[in-house]
Amino acid sequence: MKPNKTRRSFLKRLSTSAALAAGVPSAMAAGMRSSASVQYLKPTQQGKMPAANDNIRIAVIGTGGMGIGDVNTALMVNGVEVVAACDLYDGRLVRAKELWGKDLFTTKDYREILERSDVDAVINATTDHWHQKICLDAMEKGKHVYCEKPMVQKSEDGHAIIQMQQKTGKVFQVGSQYVSSIIHAKAKELIDAGEIGEINFAEAQIDRHSARGAWQYTVPLDASPETVDWDTYLGQAPDRPWDPLRFFRWRNYRDYGTGVAGDLYVHMLSMLHFVTGSKGPNRVLATGGLRYWKDGRDVPDLHLGLFDYPDSPEHPAFNLALRTNLVSGGGDNFLFRIVGSEGDISIGFSGLTLRKTPFPKDPGMSLNSFPEAMQEAIKADHYKKYPPKASLVGPSQFEFKVPPDYKGDRYEHFVNFFDSIQTGKPVVEDAVFGLRASGPTEAGNISYFEKKIMGWDPEKMELNP
Repeated sequence: MKPNKTRRSFLKRLSTSAALAAGVPSAMAAGMRSSASVQYLKPTQQGKMPAANDNIRIAVIGTGGMGIGDVNTALMVNGVEVVAACDLYDGRLVRAKELWGKDLFTTKDYREILERSDVDAVINATTDHWHQKICLDAMEKGKHVYCEKPMVQKSEDGHAIIQMQQKTGKVFQVGSQYVSSIIHAKAKELIDAGEIGEINFAEAQIDRHSARGAWQYTVPLDASPETVDWDTYLGQAPDRPWDPLRFFRWRNYRDYGTGVAGDLYVHMLSMLHFVTGSKGPNRVLATGGLRYWKDGRDVPDLHLGLFDYPDSPEHPAFNLALRTNLVSGGGDNFLFRIVGSEGDISIGFSGLTLRKTPFPKDPGMSLNSFPEAMQEAIKADHYKKYPPKASLVGPSQFEFKVPPDYKGDRYEHFVNFFDSIQTGKPVVEDAVFGLRASGPTEAGNISYFEKKIMGWDPEKMELNP
């Protein structure tokens, strides 16, 4: 046995053992250096990528900002091509050809896309009130579906999507892309390893301070009933005269969107459910108001939500607090924090921070109000139970960051989707997961508008008024 090799092996074992004894997360200790305070995360296993000669052909229904972003991200995946696009505004069909080729098939009728044999999967990036209808029609026509969040506008509509996916066997993925992030995969690993103890509280904040952040999107100069198919757009929504704001700024209206809760909170719930394995809350209370953006919208620009998560096989009972302020004078703000009995995890867009604060074995003493003789007696008894002894004090904060060349969670979400199409592996965010994230946000909206506490059954996925 070579002495140098023996010494190196011994020192490596000693370093790892000391790190673990000092409270370093077991998921980090094996690869850490004593001088390093940041660990860079590695991309998660992405499975088989589509081969160049086995392309997956996609179409997009709804070519607004989200639809364009989804397609451009999907095209980053090897072996994916876009062959068709649908939108109800002429200008966006022109823009689709500018982006993806003059030979791209475009239409205002999504049913024409579903009849095409050269379309394997569709991206449903339409308004919330069209999600269910298009998803059902697409799967019935044999198409795989990537549906933007929230999965449905009304929770009762989600069960039909679950049944259709089971009936057809088509791949169905909801587009809350954070659940595919390597950041959240690390958070889940740390929580599963018990690094923060038992969860008791979580909080999330998404504050914005801009017109676009408050959904005051630009309206094109040629917007008119001649360039927009307004009647089709209304669908099952209440009949109204042409209004360009209700078309191009649809998130501001309950007829077509789901407000702050469905647009933003659904991301937070998806992330929380992924890292904890939770099926969801059972009680929801929301408040807030329309404080600044009094532009005709009928949804609040300040929204606060409280969610009770019951004790379950996946986690102990805990509480969640959500906040969104679309007129945050202090500037944009994002926070997602999960608190446990021995630490907490704060998650951002480029990484996460783990702070560990385990309870000391010695609970300490409060003696000042007792007579001296009683103080001495208590001390003697206390030190028998907790004899003073020296111990190693390890680091209390650890940072995990994405590497500089990370392509992002939306990219990984699409890789997950296409990998499922190719291999049959389950997606990370199927219809059941999607309903368990969107349903509680609907409960929050009902609570806000009707000023009452709402119940939600996380097992049956049903509202309990």
